[in-house]
Amino acid sequence: MSTVDLPAPTVRRHPFHLLAKPAGAICNLDCTYCFFLSKELLYEGSRFRMADELLDAYIRQLVEAHGPVPEVTVAWQGGEPTLMGLDFFRRSLEYERRYARPGQRIVNTIQTNGTLIDAEWARFFRDNDFLVGLSVDGPRELHDAYRVDKGGKPTFDRVMRGLGHLRTHGVQWNALTTLHDANAGHGRSVYAFLRDYCGATHMQFIPIVERTTPHDLPLANDGWGARAKDRPVYRQEGDEVTDRSVTGQQYGRFLIDVFEDWVRHDVGRVYVQMFDVALANWYGEQPSLCVHSRTCGSALALEHNGDLYSCDHFVEPDHLLGNIGDRHMLELVDSPQQRKFGQDKYDTLPRYCHDCDVRFACHGGCPKDRFDATPDGEPGLNHLCAGFKAFFHHVDRPMRTMAGLLRQGRAPALIMREYVSADANRPHNALCPCEGGRKWARCHGKPVPTSQL
Repeated sequence: MSTVDLPAPTVRRHPFHLLAKPAGAICNLDCTYCFFLSKELLYEGSRFRMADELLDAYIRQLVEAHGPVPEVTVAWQGGEPTLMGLDFFRRSLEYERRYARPGQRIVNTIQTNGTLIDAEWARFFRDNDFLVGLSVDGPRELHDAYRVDKGGKPTFDRVMRGLGHLRTHGVQWNALTTLHDANAGHGRSVYAFLRDYCGATHMQFIPIVERTTPHDLPLANDGWGARAKDRPVYRQEGDEVTDRSVTGQQYGRFLIDVFEDWVRHDVGRVYVQMFDVALANWYGEQPSLCVHSRTCGSALALEHNGDLYSCDHFVEPDHLLGNIGDRHMLELVDSPQQRKFGQDKYDTLPRYCHDCDVRFACHGGCPKDRFDATPDGEPGLNHLCAGFKAFFHHVDRPMRTMAGLLRQGRAPALIMREYVSADANRPHNALCPCEGGRKWARCHGKPVPTSQL
C-alpha cells in the first residue's frame, strides 16, 4: 500500500498505548491456545511484512499524536515480531530519532517468544534500551504443554537459550505467562520458577479464555494455528470456552497462591502486574492495566498494513477503525466509534457488578470475557468473576495495609514484617492462610521443592 503525509489533527486527548504488529499474525511457533494465529485469515494473500513507508508513517503519526509529552512508547508484538529481522528495527530507531521532539524520549518494548534471540539480538536490545516481554509458561512440562513449534515439538529449551542471551547482555525483560488448564493449578511452582530459575523481577500472568460458539467448539479445541484443520477466525462471539481455558476458580486460586509467597518474601523486589494494579485501586490511583480500569479504549492494535483496531483482542472487521494511510492515527483513536468502545465497558456493566463490594478494584474485567450471565440472568458477567472476587476479597486487608504505608510515605515492603511475625507463631497443623484448605506446614509454610523448578 502507499501512504500519504496526513496532517496531524489539532485535537489532543489522554495518552494511549498502541501494539504494532509488523509481521501480523505470522509466527514461527504454533501455540495451541494462541487465538491470534487465526487472524492471518483476515489478510489472505498478504506478505505480512510492514512496508518501510508505513513504518515511517506509523512512527511519525505516533509521535505527533502524543504531542509534547516527555515520553512516547513504541510497542512491538505479533505474531512474532523478530521475524522482521534486525534491520527493520534499526530503521524504526532512525525514524524515532527523526520525529522525536526536542527532549522527548522514545521507549521501545517488544513481546517475543524468545526462540530467535541470539547474542546479536540481545546486544541490540541492550544498546537501544528495549524492554523485552518474554513468553514463558513455567517449568518445562508446563511450558511445553501448549507452546510448541509448527511441527508440534517443544520449545522450552529454545526459550531458555534466548533468555540466557538476554540475561548475559543485561537486557531489561519481563516474564509474560499465560494461565491455562495445564499450569493454573501450579501457582507456587510457576512463580518460584520465574523468580529463582529465570531471575524474573517483573511478571504478568495472563488468563487464557478462548471464547467460541457451540458450533465452533470442536474446531476451537484443536487450536488456532497451522496444525489445526479448518480453523475458524477467532472472534469475540459465543458463550462456550475451549478445554484449555482457565476457569474463574483456577485463576483466583493461582493469584492467591502466588500472592501468599510474594507478600512474605518479595514485596518491593518482585513486581507482579496484578498486584500492582490491585494496590493502585486500593490506593485510589488509576491502574496501568485497562482490564481493571473503569473504562477502556486506550490500548489499540495496528496491523502490518496500517489497519488500526480498537483493541488487540478485537482485531476483527466490526472493530476496524480505519487505516493510518488514509486517516491520521489520532483521528482514528479519537473517533466516536473508539470512544464508544471504551465507554461501553462501564455502560454495559450488569447491575450485579455495580452492587459488588470489589467493583472499585475489578470494574468488570476485560469486555472480551464478559459473556456469562449473572445469578439473576442478566448478560455481561465476566467469565472470570469468581476468580476476581476470590482474589480481591483475599487481598483486601494487606492491600489496605500497603496503601496506608504509601500514604504515610513508607515502603509497602514493610508489610512483610507483619507476615514474618504471624508465621513465627503459627502452629504447623493450622490451616494455611491462603484459604486453600491445606495445613500450613504442607502449604505456604513449606518451600517449593527444587525438583519442581
